[in-house]
Amino acid sequence: MLDRLQRVTFDYFLQEHDFENGLVADRNQPGSPASTAATGLALTIYIAAVRHGVLSRGEAAARVLTILRFFYSSSQGPEPDSTGYKGFYYHFLDMKTGRRAQNCELSTIDTAILMAGILTVSAWFTNNTAREREIRQLAETLYARVDWEWAQDGATTISHGWKPESGFLPHRWDTGYSEALILYVLAAGAPRHPVAPAGYRQWAASFEVRKVYDLEYVYAGPLFIHQLSQIWIDLRGVQEDLNRRLGFDYFENSRRATYIHRQYGIENPGHFKQYGEYLWGLTASEGPGPASIKVDGEQREFHGYLARGAPFGPDDGTVSPWAVVASMPFAPEIVIDTVRHAIERLDLQGQSEYGLDASFNPTFPSKGKNRYGWTSPWILGLNQGPVALMIENFQSGFVWETMRACPHIAQGLRRLGFSGGWLEGSPL
Repeated sequence: MLDRLQRVTFDYFLQEHDFENGLVADRNQPGSPASTAATGLALTIYIAAVRHGVLSRGEAAARVLTILRFFYSSSQGPEPDSTGYKGFYYHFLDMKTGRRAQNCELSTIDTAILMAGILTVSAWFTNNTAREREIRQLAETLYARVDWEWAQDGATTISHGWKPESGFLPHRWDTGYSEALILYVLAAGAPRHPVAPAGYRQWAASFEVRKVYDLEYVYAGPLFIHQLSQIWIDLRGVQEDLNRRLGFDYFENSRRATYIHRQYGIENPGHFKQYGEYLWGLTASEGPGPASIKVDGEQREFHGYLARGAPFGPDDGTVSPWAVVASMPFAPEIVIDTVRHAIERLDLQGQSEYGLDASFNPTFPSKGKNRYGWTSPWILGLNQGPVALMIENFQSGFVWETMRACPHIAQGLRRLGFSGGWLEGSPL
């Protein structure tokens, strides 16, 4: 079941890209811009596809080089129609020209995800051939030119981003446990313009520890927060000061978060339809709203795209099957049965050519394509990548093992105060 799901998920990245520049579409909606983060996921996907015989090593290298050459040669400057600036890249790019799309921000977190993919291919393509040497050289150049210090904007923490029209965004990666772990590791481990660990410590001091359903954990509501950084970083046994005080690492923290999401589905305090032992998983996702309608006599508020979370919300009954799959390495004993239920009982695979539907809402009345209410009409690259790569980490640990050979990851973790686990045996 997992092999089939992973295989059709690969197809998104094999098909929803531009042949000239390699950029990957944010979603399979006609006219969609490219996503910098989805393109970073694609780089990692392509080498995993080699392992499964979906691509040859040469085919994967060609795809990777197309992407790296594009980012290396694309316009870097303060102009509002450039591709990036200071080594960072815009959240969305035009699929054909590769220039900024939708007046979006120069995104620090999306650039970090891109760099994670870039460092993954650099660590994996180790043969002494002209093509693979070029991959490593381009990867190191792209990573080295990211000016992480500039993104601090004079403070210790890192800004969410920047716009040429208005400067730095008002929000910073300084409050609450989030997906920014991969950002701070890469920023601390950079060969040029690294950030000092003080910013990470300031951010980590804001983390909230809660006890929910008799499980203590570092709280974050959406599941993707507990998953994204650990696509690339194996945190089993790797701990920093907070982990040591609590007595568990962030891998265990993600396991507990996964169990809390399932228990929330079982208890179903919002009385949403279909929630239960095999229907749970809230994360950032599309939704059926905005709408305020009566359902079975009760006024309900439904949202559009929103970072949904459990157990403290927000929640409007929209579930994301992909987010359950992405917790596979943490709690396979509950995830596998839930995924099987989605595929065999809910028929949420096979509705699209790329596997599981992105999100659906059984509570929202709809004449959609299945009897479970509203279903997202689009598949998103940022959802697909974690599905395939976390299945891979569960089955083989391939991405984790590859990234253990990346000196920048080890360096960043150590600079932030992490130790233990595979770091103890790493000579890097």
